[in-house]
Amino acid sequence: MSPLLRLDRLNVHLGRGRHAARVVSDLNFAVEPGETVGIVGESGCGKTVTGLAILGLLPEGEARIDGSILFEGTDLASAPSSAMDRIRGRRIAMIFQDPGRALDPVFSVGAQIAETVRAHFSVSARDARERAVDALARVGIPRPAQRYHDYPHQFSGGMRQRVMIAIALSCEPRLLIADEPTTALDVTVQAQIIDLLLERVSESGTTLLFITHDLGVVAETCARILTMYAGELVEDGEAAEVLARPRHPYTSGLLRSQSRLSPPKSVLPSIPGRVLAPGEHRGGCRFAPRCSFVMEPCAEVQELDGAAAHVARCWRQSEIALQGAAP
Repeated sequence: MSPLLRLDRLNVHLGRGRHAARVVSDLNFAVEPGETVGIVGESGCGKTVTGLAILGLLPEGEARIDGSILFEGTDLASAPSSAMDRIRGRRIAMIFQDPGRALDPVFSVGAQIAETVRAHFSVSARDARERAVDALARVGIPRPAQRYHDYPHQFSGGMRQRVMIAIALSCEPRLLIADEPTTALDVTVQAQIIDLLLERVSESGTTLLFITHDLGVVAETCARILTMYAGELVEDGEAAEVLARPRHPYTSGLLRSQSRLSPPKSVLPSIPGRVLAPGEHRGGCRFAPRCSFVMEPCAEVQELDGAAAHVARCWRQSEIALQGAAP
């Protein structure tokens, strides 16, 4: 079976002329149908830009894409806007980080779901409304027929995120990109949203690409983990393997800095320094300035290497013992 999504040497530049900066560098990965994949990393590592590039939502005139984004045989990187209009929302949907900004404040939540349905299916206004009410019911909105007429400001943060999930899944997409969907929610609501998302994805057979900085969330939701750092993919492997035996020092640092994944009563470590800004990189391993395992060969360009099911961009991966998540 061919991958549902394949990124081949994807590069994304943001800005104009000499001020343009490469924020995603030679990104390669594939996602199989039905897979749940987490993309993790600190803010500024290129996670969200990758998701927006897949959907063709980067700012026009301010972004340049090189490489290919193959989805069901179509190269989204070069697809015309008319083709993207048919794919976006119907075949690929996205849940954005802040539903308060993503939802239109002047239309009821039901009208926004119905509009999405009518944009991709030849149905009557009545049928679209029925689908919208059903979508609200399926994500646990109480009294969906009445709340269809309510506006986003009349919902709590958790309920707005449920509405976003309803909109994203209303057209039964093949691929769902969830960009930090639980960041602004408290822990209890966060768990509810994650459970709901996984239930709906499993029920529909939708492929999930989950973007987050929280490896604890990924541990609960995804079967595979991609770690990004400074615009590069630095580790790719099955979630259980990456969590237990990370091969890149950055992934290990992320794991050790997660309170829920660290041993009880242990000192919670942090990764020193900061992520390189676009244009700051001068060659070699991009994580080297923050890495405690750095040696002279780290000044050379690092390539993804390792077993087929678990690769990392670190030449020392076979000789250093990196700490994973607490058992």
